[in-house]
Amino acid sequence: MSALLSTDPLAATAETWGGKGAALARLRAAGFPVPPVVVLPPAAFEASLGDRQRAALDAGRPKALADLGPSPAVRDALDQAVDALGRPSWLAVRSSAPDEDGAEAAFAGQLESFLFVPPDCVAARVADVWRSAFAERVAAYRAAHGLAGAPRAPAVVLQPMLDADVSGVAFSVDPVDGSDPAVVAAVRGLGSALVDGRADAETVHVDPEGAVVRRDTPPQGVADRPAAGGGVREVPVTDAGSVLPDALAAEVAALARRAADHAGSPQDIEWALADGRVWLLQSRPITTLAGGRLRLWDNANIVESYAGVTTPLTFSFARRAYEAVYQEFCRLLGVPEARIEAEAETFAEMIGLVRGRIYYNLGHWYRVLALLPGYRLNAGLMEGMMGVTEEIPADLRPEPPSTGRLRDALALLRTVGGLVAAHRRLPRMTRAFYARVDAALGARPDLSGLDLPALADAYDDLERQLLRRWDAPLVNDFFAMVWFGLANKAADAWIGPGALGGLLAGDGDVVSAEPARRVQALADTCDDAWARTLAEGTPDEIADGLAARPAFARDVRQYVERFGDRCLEELKLESPTLADDPLPLYRSVGSTALRVESEREHDGTAIRRCAEASADAALRGHPLRRTAFGWLLRHARARVQGRENLRFERTRVFGRARRLVVAMGERLAEAGRLRDARDVFFLTVGEVLGAARGEDSGRELRVLAAARQAEFDGYRAGPAPPDRFTTRGALATAALVPTSTALPASGESRQGLGCCAGIVEGRVRVVRDPRGVELAPGTVLVAERTDPGWILLFPACAGLVVERGSLLSHSAIVARELGIPAVVSVPGATAWLRDGDRVRLDGATGLVQRVDD
Repeated sequence: MSALLSTDPLAATAETWGGKGAALARLRAAGFPVPPVVVLPPAAFEASLGDRQRAALDAGRPKALADLGPSPAVRDALDQAVDALGRPSWLAVRSSAPDEDGAEAAFAGQLESFLFVPPDCVAARVADVWRSAFAERVAAYRAAHGLAGAPRAPAVVLQPMLDADVSGVAFSVDPVDGSDPAVVAAVRGLGSALVDGRADAETVHVDPEGAVVRRDTPPQGVADRPAAGGGVREVPVTDAGSVLPDALAAEVAALARRAADHAGSPQDIEWALADGRVWLLQSRPITTLAGGRLRLWDNANIVESYAGVTTPLTFSFARRAYEAVYQEFCRLLGVPEARIEAEAETFAEMIGLVRGRIYYNLGHWYRVLALLPGYRLNAGLMEGMMGVTEEIPADLRPEPPSTGRLRDALALLRTVGGLVAAHRRLPRMTRAFYARVDAALGARPDLSGLDLPALADAYDDLERQLLRRWDAPLVNDFFAMVWFGLANKAADAWIGPGALGGLLAGDGDVVSAEPARRVQALADTCDDAWARTLAEGTPDEIADGLAARPAFARDVRQYVERFGDRCLEELKLESPTLADDPLPLYRSVGSTALRVESEREHDGTAIRRCAEASADAALRGHPLRRTAFGWLLRHARARVQGRENLRFERTRVFGRARRLVVAMGERLAEAGRLRDARDVFFLTVGEVLGAARGEDSGRELRVLAAARQAEFDGYRAGPAPPDRFTTRGALATAALVPTSTALPASGESRQGLGCCAGIVEGRVRVVRDPRGVELAPGTVLVAERTDPGWILLFPACAGLVVERGSLLSHSAIVARELGIPAVVSVPGATAWLRDGDRVRLDGATGLVQRVDD
């Protein structure tokens, strides 16, 4: 086939087939009764433009397309298309713009489509479709729906025309309230009379069992039939009987529900009965549904990265990153492009911002996982990695997409092959990723001399070089999830509960433990007077002391160069870093130097040796288990270490992004478009880049940022949403319905996840903000959650209890590396325990008990 023509549904994307065409391709590939389809991609329009017409479009004069027609090459492609469709007597020539039939804007009736087109008229109708995309009404529609960018030529869908006996539309649920039953509407003849409002449809409501529960049959005066020279003609209807027999209504309702299951949202379909068969002509989301789609939100361990209120800039940055990197992840593992394209909305909404807080959109995470082999096994492993403590409800759990047994088998083989190849390439991929990060970031650049457009270009370079090429961290995280999950199950069964934590302790090569070791090394060089100045002195007093201690000052500079972006809430672009203010580092070094050593030295290697001795004893006499477990453990160790080390590279990349957006905020403030440079955090990435390139039409950014700042101040002052809840419909106005089924814990003990073996008894210190906190020897640190900015407190504590997190969360990995007995995912720990309580924690079993003095 010509490059100007596409017939393979598995190759369909929204860019090449348009929204309508890609939807039809996915449905046809999935086995739905869709008539054969051939698509003329937008490239055909480009190939038909002359220099004069192209210049006129660039200048915003679409009327210059009046004499546009397909080029000779495109006409040849159209002849091939008619041949591919079997040379039907009549064809449908329909528009298919990239954003047509979307969830937010359907473009219904905006672009031209033509029915019953003779083959020799197809070229002229294609040109009419192209021209309609640039009509004034389309530009107005785009503006009214907030769609960015100038109009683009659509793809053109070609199909053999069905001479339908009955046609209509159907909704998989009631389009008013989202409830059952399905609603089927029909007219005699072609559906054009129904769409145009020239005929009243018979409407039938069908319950989930296929029974008709309501029927409305108005008189039908006219019906559309094919005209002799092409197009349609109106004929009177003389048959006053029912249009929709019960069996036909049930069949169409079942088809609509099947389309909804396939799409993952309620659907509005067009259908036709021709040649004794029901055909699916179109399927799109129900954009007017009052109830809207049901979504399940859970902050699980994302609260480690984005605790509390998060600004619009950080959320928009994170959302773009999640979308890009997980699409790339699926490509790496061999998922067909058509399936990735079919889940475009899923990738775009993996996280959400609810009253200023970031949550996982859990249903979409499961949908992504359903694209991969071993979905049902991996779902449980993913829940463990993400810290999700409750399973997703069955009605929100997706089924893996099916395109027929043979195609499913081929897709499975391709994806399994992609998994095996990715695992084999991972060491080489990781080395290349480190090299790419080092090359892209290099030395800290001087941004002071760059203007807004140059800063925007630098940001685009960062996205292109790194954020959209995040291969090694994603592949490593997937295999960390798999190998850790399997090794943990085997260790629990063959060695004992919680045994894996000790076997992963004291690795020595986890970069996240390095800050604590460097702080201890700096503290070891301090005399008492200097330590007290660092712990309690003013910034000026510390600066004077640094001037007299050049070696110490050099070590601090090296620390900041290496770990300056590793701070509290480091993934929030608005968070101040050690590069901005190193005072937290000085305080930590000073308090470490002054601290009396606790009775117990943290030693991860000792914990590991003890765990290995226990494992050796448990596996003695079981050579097959020993071999299998050794293999699982080796892979788990490598992938868990890689997970934490690669997350540090993410910190570096986010640090560069932070400096770029702050610099853009400074330029906008200098130009008077923002009140203050840090107001940039109340804009989105798209708004900042649009302002940098002059694409925002002078939008009042000061007013917008001020309004959002007031809104987010309100979120901080108000109560936080639940940890887990559902919404229906538009998130901005939806009610938050808590869904947690966990019972409140009571008594003097709590059960969490043991992540580093060891039994500790000590006094509790509940910490909500680690800034300026000093821990007495033997203290058990209790926190709701931690992030890499808490690492400076870890060496000072005897044990660690965390409300949130999983066995693969940052706090668990660093606790194992430092040899700190730790328990995570302890429900309500910060409300249950008070400063001074005495607790006993078992880092192997995960049991935390409050004990008497």
